[in-house]
Amino acid sequence: MFIRFSYIIPLLITIDLCCGLYFHIAEGERKCFIEEIPDDTTVLVNYKVELYDPRSGGFMPSSPGIGMHVEVREPNDRILLSRVYSSEGMISFTSTSPGEHVICMYSNSTSWFTGSQLRVHLDIQVGEHAVDYANVAQKDKLTELQLRIRQLLDQVHQITKEQSYQRHREERFRQTSESTNQRVLWWSLLQTGVLLGIGYWQMRHLKSFFEAKKLV
Repeated sequence: MFIRFSYIIPLLITIDLCCGLYFHIAEGERKCFIEEIPDDTTVLVNYKVELYDPRSGGFMPSSPGIGMHVEVREPNDRILLSRVYSSEGMISFTSTSPGEHVICMYSNSTSWFTGSQLRVHLDIQVGEHAVDYANVAQKDKLTELQLRIRQLLDQVHQITKEQSYQRHREERFRQTSESTNQRVLWWSLLQTGVLLGIGYWQMRHLKSFFEAKKLV
């Protein structure tokens, strides 16, 4: 079956799932999101699938048989995650290399909603936004001050990762620019050499022509 690809580059979503981003997905359709993520960064994806009800004209909670296949690819195109999940849940993964990570979602089966649509609510949180600090405070028995310090330390750590990633991007851009400039230089030299060669050949040809006609 032919699968259509549509790539969307969303902003980081930090609001609740019920009020976040949602999209519609049809039979055989695949939705992909691109997130620029530093290395060693936790990403949390909350989602909820609803099935279109033609009788009411709205969307209702999907049946247990409907799930979502989630695939995460790293910048080097290596598959970091590929699993089938239920119709509602939370997905968590940690990046191993900096760059653009592609998060793709599509239904695990088309036989459940042939000719219909699914609405998928999506919330992607990156870095310290993916940490449930209320759970951390309860688990580690932290005071309010200790929890705030923990949050600040995590934010500083995340900023350091972002700076490292930006330096990585700048280095990649510099290498690409230098490579492009070098190719342009060699191409210009090649064009100059070809033009000089053609000019020399034309001069020799004209000289031979004039000598043959005894004009010289």
